[in-house]
Amino acid sequence: MSIRLRTAAERGTILLTTLTIALVLSSPYVRAAEPAPPRFADGFGLTVTDQPRWVDGNHRTFVFSVATDQVPAPTLLAGQEPGKHKIVVTLPATYDPSARYPVQYYLHGHPDRPDAAWNQRVVENATRDVGLITVQPNGSGRGWYSNWVNPGAAGPQNWETFHLDQVIPFVDANLNTIATRASRAIVGHSMGGFGALHYAEHRPDLFSAAGSFSGGLDLRNSEIRAAVTATLVNPASGTPTVGVDAIFGPPVWPFDGVWNAQSPAHHVASLRGMKIALYTGNGGDLTVNPIQAVLENRARETALTTATNLTAANIPFHLSDYGDGSGWAPGCTGKHAEEPCVQADMNHFVRLLHA
Repeated sequence: MSIRLRTAAERGTILLTTLTIALVLSSPYVRAAEPAPPRFADGFGLTVTDQPRWVDGNHRTFVFSVATDQVPAPTLLAGQEPGKHKIVVTLPATYDPSARYPVQYYLHGHPDRPDAAWNQRVVENATRDVGLITVQPNGSGRGWYSNWVNPGAAGPQNWETFHLDQVIPFVDANLNTIATRASRAIVGHSMGGFGALHYAEHRPDLFSAAGSFSGGLDLRNSEIRAAVTATLVNPASGTPTVGVDAIFGPPVWPFDGVWNAQSPAHHVASLRGMKIALYTGNGGDLTVNPIQAVLENRARETALTTATNLTAANIPFHLSDYGDGSGWAPGCTGKHAEEPCVQADMNHFVRLLHA
């Protein structure tokens, strides 16, 4: 069947429309369709409650949420949703969906969260030119990357099981990772630094490298015990609050066996064969931002204890003991949770992974 145009006007309209479409399609300013983040499937005890979405227009970092029976009801910081654990993933800047990549797990500190903007900046800056996927799981304001021994009314708080037995295989099943020990690292800041060495010591089969940025690594240290117990009873660390014995049991002798057994500084033997890196300042000027100065100064003592025990065990390691930060990075003054210091820590650790 043929259709005959009745008038010159009709023919002119068709011609104009055709030319317009051709010009639009050939224009250099026409934007290609934006890449979509991957879609994840449930598995390994995790239910996807929110599919991945990009956090910004750079299309490097996305966030999604899962539910788990290992930590069904974490204590919550402001803005966190009950039963939902956010997990943040940063892809390489030159990500190729057909390639596979090594992975580093980055554990946040206290009272922080994986989707904090500063964590995204630190990771993206450090990995901009590196073929490395970074995964930041939720650790709650006070999870302490441990299976709690006495959670009470909070219900199961099995953070270690959640991360090691569920999140890691889930990520490997849903992303283009190289799912081997040799291609998997773990690192963390503050509470997360504790978690990174704690996890690496418990599961050396999973990780080939581990790093601590100002981690509280010595649970036998009375000041660290006081800091940990303070997070449990402080509403700023999450609500509802919990008892001082919730995670590791009573913090006093002779009931402190779990504290002693879970102290990363004192159980370094299983780290043999890994790349180990410790980073710490000394707090700098104690009259400036004194709380963060003291926190860093005390964390440094735990790094030095860990270093002593690694040396005694004849396990090679790297220690960046950068003092007041003046020689470590511009803007770093040796304080705890100071972004320029943590950025320099992460930059160095990522280079170490590829050395």
